[in-house]
Amino acid sequence: MRIPRIYTPQTLAANSTLELPETQSHYLGKVLRMQAGRELMLFNGKGGEYSAVIDAVSKKAVSVNVKDFSAENRQSSLQLELAIGVSRGERMDWVLQKATELGVTKITPLMTERTEVKLGVERADKKMEHWRQVIVSACEQCQRNLLPTLAEPQVFSAWIKLCDADLKFVLHHRDNKGFPQSQKPQSIALLIGPEGGLDESEIVQALAQGFAPLTLGPRVLRTETAPLAAISLVQYLWGDF
Repeated sequence: MRIPRIYTPQTLAANSTLELPETQSHYLGKVLRMQAGRELMLFNGKGGEYSAVIDAVSKKAVSVNVKDFSAENRQSSLQLELAIGVSRGERMDWVLQKATELGVTKITPLMTERTEVKLGVERADKKMEHWRQVIVSACEQCQRNLLPTLAEPQVFSAWIKLCDADLKFVLHHRDNKGFPQSQKPQSIALLIGPEGGLDESEIVQALAQGFAPLTLGPRVLRTETAPLAAISLVQYLWGDF
């Protein structure tokens, strides 16, 4: 029987009793219809995970007995940042979900020349909360215990000046450069545009800031496909694949 993995922002400690927040309680009690005695795994994104057993299920809350702690994080040794132009609808959710599964350590949404999504303060807050939940759900599924950092949306021209990764790549199909032969870097940044790609002037800016051009084969990849291909290759070359 599958043991559900549940994220909770609460402080966790072995050999303690805990009442889970409303969202997690509803999921376990109403959606999964779990009863007392069922086993769980709990994590709070700060490292490690705890085995637990449901103690009681009421209409409003689920309480659990927290048991043993495991320090396993399933984290790649490579610090990998994905900076990607904000895309519309489910494309961005897909990228966040799959990038989390593939082991990125930081995701930075970028506002670029061709970004069609407009984010005012209120909408940006709602988007950030939604994106965090996508990342949490992905971590629950793929058994990561450390959540990747989700940076606030940033303007392209500001971010490229601050990026200080050991290796920095800008993906675009108007070049023919692949990954260089290199010793294992400590950190890598992947820069990818939204639908329609990066503007030519943005590519020039990136190259001026030390980004190397990167092309993934002869076909033009969508904004939701390119990062997954690039992350997989990076993890194979220098990470934990």
